[in-house]
Amino acid sequence: MSSLNDYERIAAGKVREIYSVDPDTLLMVVSDRISVFDYILDTPIPDKGKILTGMSKFFFDTIDFPNHLAGELDDERIPREARGRAMLVKKLDMVPFECVARGYLTGSALKEYRQTGTVCGIELPEGLTEASKLPEPIFTPATKAELGDHDENVSFEYMVDKLGRESAEQLRDATLSIYSQAAAIAEKAGIILVDTKFEFGRDENGQLVLADEVLTPDSSRYWPANKYQEGQPQPSFDKQYVRDWVAANTTDWDNIPSLPQEVVAATRALYVDAYEKITGQSFEDYLNQLAS
Repeated sequence: MSSLNDYERIAAGKVREIYSVDPDTLLMVVSDRISVFDYILDTPIPDKGKILTGMSKFFFDTIDFPNHLAGELDDERIPREARGRAMLVKKLDMVPFECVARGYLTGSALKEYRQTGTVCGIELPEGLTEASKLPEPIFTPATKAELGDHDENVSFEYMVDKLGRESAEQLRDATLSIYSQAAAIAEKAGIILVDTKFEFGRDENGQLVLADEVLTPDSSRYWPANKYQEGQPQPSFDKQYVRDWVAANTTDWDNIPSLPQEVVAATRALYVDAYEKITGQSFEDYLNQLAS
């Protein structure tokens, strides 16, 4: 079996590292690192990489859209030290935009709406508030930022100007279709898929392909449906718990304190809960399958 040292590392982000396996295949390895406000914290969340990988694999297998998977999670080309937190994927020509779908109003979208009545140039009805469900899901693209910078929300027309109308419309339609499929899956599990971001690439034939991670607590906002109440912040299955602790305990952003063990444990529990509710599988069973 190969080791990671056998492959050339060609990229490293806040959470993921990319290795070249062969001319057509990459190895995407997900660490247990966690980042908030575009800062990488020095305290990992145990099993986070396996949770994100498992959820991505579940949705890649479930969503009706071409994706970048190039092997199973137990493929012999995946080194043992990365087993369970790595995926073999096809090399693609990546689209230089984050493709975001929103079904509810919160976060940066709510802030923009309160200022302008719009989100990324899309006019919304008056009277919406925190956690309001939108009349229909909206597509709000964003530019991809360099490591350490913030993604910037842009209008659909900006994307049209950069990519051409046909390509931009294809990305918008794919994003909203995948969001709708995933939201229905989450709803059956008692979870609201609030918003999510996708990345797409094109293969050698120019076909649009869903890539990177999909529909994980890092790339999506999930709320428990049984606790939903419009007009106030919602409990969530993502890293908001960590964001809140860091914001309340940090004065020097170049020296963010280590997370207390109770914050680490609570965050891991949220990620595990999201995995189990969405996939319908015990996370312990998933770990046992990986070990077998």
